[in-house]
Amino acid sequence: MDLQELSDRAEITDAITRYTLAVDEGDFDRLDTVFTPDAHIDYTESGGVVDTYPVVKAWLAEALPGFSQHRLHSVGQVAFEFAEGGDAAEVTAYFDNPMRIADGKGGERIVEVGGRYRHSFVRTDAGWRSRKLHEEVVWTRGF
Repeated sequence: MDLQELSDRAEITDAITRYTLAVDEGDFDRLDTVFTPDAHIDYTESGGVVDTYPVVKAWLAEALPGFSQHRLHSVGQVAFEFAEGGDAAEVTAYFDNPMRIADGKGGERIVEVGGRYRHSFVRTDAGWRSRKLHEEVVWTRGF
């Protein structure tokens, strides 16, 4: 592994962190620093939508406020597979995403999703951006 690949891995990991912070904090404009404008995003395994980035960004801004502002992603292992030439990478990141939601009785309960984020990243003039995200759900709890 050379210095360029180490730098690329750090930049991609930073993009994944920006993604989780944007979703958790409800700062959906920050997602513009994560995805290409034409990115394809698939949240269907968790009951969400599949569409291009602008459509999914608007959906997130509408759907996530139904959950408490106390969302807290954790990202674990991150695996990288760089394409020849080094300007594209398939990236898999394990995640755990607990969220609080109203329980319908005046209180809250925890719902949780665990799985893998499967990204296709590309190097752009603005840095590494995801052109494709598939949220692969491995397990859920509390739904």
